[in-house]
Amino acid sequence: MAHVSLRDIARDADVSFQTASKALRGTGRVAPATRARIQEVAQRLGYVPNTVARSLATRNTHSLGFVASGMASYVLTPLMHGVEREATANGYFSIFTLAEPGDHAEHLVRQLSERRVEGIVGAALAHQGNAGYAAAIRSLPFAVTVFDIAGGGVPAVSIDERHTGLIATRHLIRLGHRCIVQIVGEPMTNPHMGRYAGYLDGLESAGIVPPSDGIDAGYWTADGGYRAAGRILDRVPHLTAIFAHNDHMAIGAIRAVLDRGLRVPDDISIIGCDDIDLAGFVTPALTTVQIPFAALGAAAVRALLAQTCQDRPATSTPPAALLRAELIIRRTTGPSPGSGSVPSRADG
Repeated sequence: MAHVSLRDIARDADVSFQTASKALRGTGRVAPATRARIQEVAQRLGYVPNTVARSLATRNTHSLGFVASGMASYVLTPLMHGVEREATANGYFSIFTLAEPGDHAEHLVRQLSERRVEGIVGAALAHQGNAGYAAAIRSLPFAVTVFDIAGGGVPAVSIDERHTGLIATRHLIRLGHRCIVQIVGEPMTNPHMGRYAGYLDGLESAGIVPPSDGIDAGYWTADGGYRAAGRILDRVPHLTAIFAHNDHMAIGAIRAVLDRGLRVPDDISIIGCDDIDLAGFVTPALTTVQIPFAALGAAAVRALLAQTCQDRPATSTPPAALLRAELIIRRTTGPSPGSGSVPSRADG
């Protein structure tokens, strides 16, 4: 079916092409009655604006690119929702892409740029250390990353992971726990390093020495958390609390503790991170740290659009923006055995 053009609208409404264009774009001076007639004709004929032609004329595509990798669906989905909602609210169209291993993220950045997107949100966590991807992002006039990239040089919007680790650890300390171990996702990633640093901050401020061999990797899965918890329980038999760096690993740790005939939280408290949908429905319901992934996506778009609306020296980089997580207290954390501590809801 042939597309209805502006010239078709103008001919049917008996006006000039220029008048039809002004009426449908809401620009210029057009008599109210004439504007109403043109809009009625456009609706009757099923007119759809040609955004490609408009972009060529205005050199403004009103589109944003998004490149992601290395994130689970429970992270990526709300992050994308945040990007989409904020972009749409500002009149922009989002083009979402997912990068495969290798140099695919670099190619996606260049392909989006060739399609004249006005800016790119880079959320390729699996490629954050890739020099080619980092160089491609840095070459763009306007870009924002979720988490830092190799070599920096691009404004980043991310979670204050150090604060995340700190509030989780402080919550356990206020419950009287002194032997707190960790199950991390994947060593040397942004979440691991930040949350581990916050954990150490919390222990140091309370005068607690981290337990020897009190850390193990669960690689972000429930099965990994189950196995990591089993190994730590063998190495640190007197532990009273486990801080797992995501909820899936925490759920696996709950099963490992129960399988050894221990109780959660009476014998061992467990706290997760992310606040996935399942967290409130497991037994016992999981205490966790809620990460605002949707807000993170929206903040990245706002930071990106802020760049396009202001003049700044080419050598300057806007400061990073850090969003903070929130502690969600449920039933997998309680007083350390024998401590007599009372649960606190004022941690942070």
